Amino acid sequence: MSKKIIMDCDPGHDDAIALILAGAQNSPLDILAVTTVAGNQSVEKNTKNALNVLEVMGRDDISVSVGATRPLIKPASFASQIHGDSGLDGPKLPEVPALKPTQKQAVDVIIETLKQSKEPVTLVATGPLTNIATALIKEPNITQHIESITIMGGGTFGNWTPTAEFNIWVDAEAAKRVFECGVCINVFGLDVTHQVLATDHVIDRFKQIKNPIANFVVELLEFFKSTYKTHFDMDGGPIHDACTILYLMQPDLFTMQHTHIDIEHQSPLTYGTMSVDLNDIMNKEKNAYFATAVDVASAWTLMENMLASYEKHTH
Repeated sequence: MSKKIIMDCDPGHDDAIALILAGAQNSPLDILAVTTVAGNQSVEKNTKNALNVLEVMGRDDISVSVGATRPLIKPASFASQIHGDSGLDGPKLPEVPALKPTQKQAVDVIIETLKQSKEPVTLVATGPLTNIATALIKEPNITQHIESITIMGGGTFGNWTPTAEFNIWVDAEAAKRVFECGVCINVFGLDVTHQVLATDHVIDRFKQIKNPIANFVVELLEFFKSTYKTHFDMDGGPIHDACTILYLMQPDLFTMQHTHIDIEHQSPLTYGTMSVDLNDIMNKEKNAYFATAVDVASAWTLMENMLASYEKHTH
């Protein structure tokens, strides 16, 4: 039985890889819709990237809908220094995608898709949580149709400020709303994503897979590796967003801790900080499963198998 998902994203190199894994031929996931949000780049650029990635995948059956142009309250902020001016620098992609987005707004697509699905749907959010929060504000009862909200964001340390990770920092008000909605939330923050670094050794493995999609992923990872070396002095790009998909495919890859998470949204110093109560100090009701560790070797093998599955279907 395939698990139904909506992918809410801001592609982004790691979002693109998450999409490719989720939409692979032998994937146990069924992508009902893709929605885009401003984050790594403007929503226009992120939408273009999502359409181009689906085109590369040969998946014109998956719809893309445009979402929030900016956070709920503060102005938009982008991560060009990490993802480049296009949001997906590295591979050569068409200036005008062959595929087109739907006419519907992302928030309405999320609400309608949830309501129409015969079984619960997992929301996979790999960008700022603006669209998901807006959907919950507009139609609070959609929570009954959500199996889980599985996000890449946060951590016990930051990458955009000393204490805040980019996706949460971009729209902390939205993140706060999502974490208070009462749905099971699976959180893949920097604590775990920084364990899955696409080093030269990993990239060389993927180069052995001879198909256009694997080549495309190699180009993404090489660009990502270079910006992570420059900005963070890391030896590979963390495939942050792809961790959400690897988890949904094979949950036992990850060590998850049931905990309480709050989002700081008032302090100018620590805005966007995820307060993860791993030691249960506050004794609050647990509202999330927080990933603390991953079986790295098995994660790369799973990713390799997904990329190889495209061989049989691409020319």
